[in-house]
Amino acid sequence: MTDSQLIREIKDGRIEYYAELIRRYERRILAFILHMLKSYHMEDQAEDLAQETFYKAFRNLQSFRDVEASFSTWLYTIARNTVLSELRKSRNSEVYLEDNNQQPARISTDRLPEQELLRTERVDLVRRAINQLPEKQRTALILREYEQLDYKEIADILDTTISSVKSLLFRARGSIKSQLEPYILDSNDERVKGVASNGL
Repeated sequence: MTDSQLIREIKDGRIEYYAELIRRYERRILAFILHMLKSYHMEDQAEDLAQETFYKAFRNLQSFRDVEASFSTWLYTIARNTVLSELRKSRNSEVYLEDNNQQPARISTDRLPEQELLRTERVDLVRRAINQLPEKQRTALILREYEQLDYKEIADILDTTISSVKSLLFRARGSIKSQLEPYILDSNDERVKGVASNGL
């Protein structure tokens, strides 16, 4: 059954079908929320916020109209708003934001081969660069590169235009590239190269 068919069944009273919608999207929504929370060191709240997202979606499902947006787009919008609401409520949010400038914990090199060590450190640099982006740039980047959403879906989630999404992505990629440039020039790590240039 399609999402729309499931939603029609749920609206008609067969609420057990909601479990299937959760099954389809829970991993993607949890991963998205985790990415959003990393900058604030609040990953331990990801599961609770994912559950809250699905609860809010269920509670408001009667008002959802699939002619206006896909269920996945609507769900990502709820997830983003849920996270932003939690960040606003958190009295420690400003502390988390300031912590972004801390140096990453050093990785133990005792048992890591040289190439694996370099790859691990570069991936860590990429993650830190993404985490330091402004919220809208970071969210647009996550939705595009990790969730593989198209520009229209991202625009709907961020409540903006497609051209604004493209601008956000351009600035985000430029910021990451400038941060990683010294590490890319002599790198054979295709993932890092892609992230810093066209991939992210």
